[in-house]
Amino acid sequence: MELVFVIAAFLAGFIALRCKLPPLVGFLLAGFALNSAGFHSTETLTVLADLGVTLLLFTIGLKLDVKTLLAKEIWGGATLHNLLSTALFTLALLGFKQLGIGMLADLELMQLALLAFALSFSSTVFAIKALQEKGELNATYGTLAIGILIMQDIFAVLFLTFSTGKVPEITAFGLFALPLLRPLMFKILDKAGHGEMLVLYAIFLALVAGAGLFELVGMKADLGALILGMMLAAHPKASEMSKTLFNLKELLLVCFFLNIGLAEQPTFDGFLMAILLLLLLPIKGLLYYVIFNFSRYRVRTSLLGTLTLFNYSEFGLIVSGMAYKLGWLPGNFLVAIAIAVSLSFLIAAPLNSMGHRLYTEASKWLKEYAPEKLNANDQLIDLGDAKILILGMGRIGSGAYDELVTRYGKQVIGVENREDSALNHRAEGRNVIHGDATDPDFWARLIAKHRIKLILLAMPHSQANTFALEQVNLRNFDGKVAAIAKYNDDEELLHELGVDAAFNIYNEAGSGFARHVCEHLEPDIKPI
Repeated sequence: MELVFVIAAFLAGFIALRCKLPPLVGFLLAGFALNSAGFHSTETLTVLADLGVTLLLFTIGLKLDVKTLLAKEIWGGATLHNLLSTALFTLALLGFKQLGIGMLADLELMQLALLAFALSFSSTVFAIKALQEKGELNATYGTLAIGILIMQDIFAVLFLTFSTGKVPEITAFGLFALPLLRPLMFKILDKAGHGEMLVLYAIFLALVAGAGLFELVGMKADLGALILGMMLAAHPKASEMSKTLFNLKELLLVCFFLNIGLAEQPTFDGFLMAILLLLLLPIKGLLYYVIFNFSRYRVRTSLLGTLTLFNYSEFGLIVSGMAYKLGWLPGNFLVAIAIAVSLSFLIAAPLNSMGHRLYTEASKWLKEYAPEKLNANDQLIDLGDAKILILGMGRIGSGAYDELVTRYGKQVIGVENREDSALNHRAEGRNVIHGDATDPDFWARLIAKHRIKLILLAMPHSQANTFALEQVNLRNFDGKVAAIAKYNDDEELLHELGVDAAFNIYNEAGSGFARHVCEHLEPDIKPI
């Protein structure tokens, strides 16, 4: 049966990709199609799906700065949104009940409030997938959305604890000693190398030391994986560890999206109820936008953050399932919520893909704050006297920066979208600022005393480089632009967009190695 799941997932994902939709849309549709054909989820598929979510949260933790959660925009925004959306959804559902909607007719006020609470959450899995596919996980709006989602996960833990009456074991207090083990974890990570032991150590930390330990003491397993990841986030190899898990995590998440479609047999009444619940989705999105905008984020940050969170969460299925077991909700709502969650993904996926275009149109009529009143993360960007701009200060960008400084002196400036990384570069003496080159407003906010002559696109994601190149073209830049590419089709696309030079990093690595050998070893070999 699992072979049928694999075949269906591949075909549906491939078709979705060719239709310029995220593959997860295809996985969801494959799940629904399999369900309609009489297939059901298996224990193996469910276990693999749970492992995928656990590894996802662990990798999120590896990239998360704990200080992010302490910002009032995060904890305050998440709390306010949860309270307001639950209240407004309850009122809306009460109004639907008064209209005589069948499935709602017999529900009491507290049952309606419970349903509203379940719908107030956004999907962590969907949001992270959407951000990763766009290469904007560390963008300002991406960081904001992830912070909100983590706070919602904390709310989820509290709800599950109180609703089941299951109090964490007394041994849960021992979890406060985990930070004492951090130096040991760091030392092991230093010695783990770069191969299979690094992957195995990451899986051990996520599934055993994190999820397994937390579950053992009565806590939410996924939260344990997230916290273990956060504890290692400051280590220099945290990013490498995250990358080693990427393909495994992506494969397991296919099982997660398939499982949603396979979860319940669609019914006509459940489908109608799901459509009704989708009518409430704009309320949720509007609340996100208002809260973000109130925190003085730019229109772009507020809008793209809203689109990232514009969905219902798989947590709604967990809440409804728990409520059904406790006798708080009738079982037919499991089907309705399962369909509503899936349909919200189908709606949100293309909206996220078109996010930048939607922003371009919306920015014409949405009011922006004056520059001096914007959030600290959205201030004007001063390039000073620089004539060379490097976008992306990873290993390639850093190497290019150092080489160009030796040739042209202090006329080079780098841009890095991770604030901690930008700070580290400045500590090492490089002229690097924090900014998001995939942000259209980034280019509009630049201040330069002299005209930039050369731009290097050195971001690790090809989509980020092509989007930045499109922004450069829109501003009629008359200097030179060079970009890196990983694959031949990426290189071809860059040339189609008008880049002056595109360098395939795998091909260039080989030729660069050969040049280095010839220059330094000067072998006694005569050309033929």
